[in-house]
Order: sequence, then structure tokens, then C-alpha cells
Amino acid sequence: MSPTKTRPFDPAEYLNSPEDIAAYMTEALEAGDPAFVADALGVIARARGMTAVAREAGVSRESLYRALSADGNPEFGTVMRVAQALGLRFTASPIPDKAA
Repeated sequence: MSPTKTRPFDPAEYLNSPEDIAAYMTEALEAGDPAFVADALGVIARARGMTAVAREAGVSRESLYRALSADGNPEFGTVMRVAQALGLRFTASPIPDKAA
């Protein structure tokens, strides 16, 4: 029996529509982990084309890769520009058990 060849899972391969992208980003935001949010933006940017997203966001492709890497710590302004370049809008809603 020959060994089964596998490859790492890449969520970018499944982000084929604006709805898929929005759902993925919403899950990342709801997780509440800033590193996961940055990673999700990176995954979405790869799905849409990192060069085009970087151009639209007004940053270099290399800077965008670095900022959205696992070790990256993007500035909030960068996050907002990337989100806009990706066609995403962040919204806020109350947390049910935290609402006053």
C-alpha cells in the first residue's frame, strides 16, 4: 500500500464569494483573538490576491505579508485599510450577557 499524500489545509482555497469571506472574518472577530483576526485578514488577502490588496490598501506587498503573518502586529490603521481593500466593513453589536 502506497502512502497517502496530503497537503496542509488552506482556508483561502474556500473563500470564493463575498459571503464566504464575510463569514470567515466574522468568526475571527467573534473569537476575540487579535492574532487570529490578523491571520484571517492575511488568509482573505491571499484568496483575493495579495498584490492587488496591498496596492488597494496603500502598502507594499512585503509589508502586508509581514503585518499579517503569525508574528505580525499590524497597526489598527493598516487593519482598517486592508479590510476596506477587501470589501469588508466592521460592525459592532452588543454582547448579550454584557449589555447594560
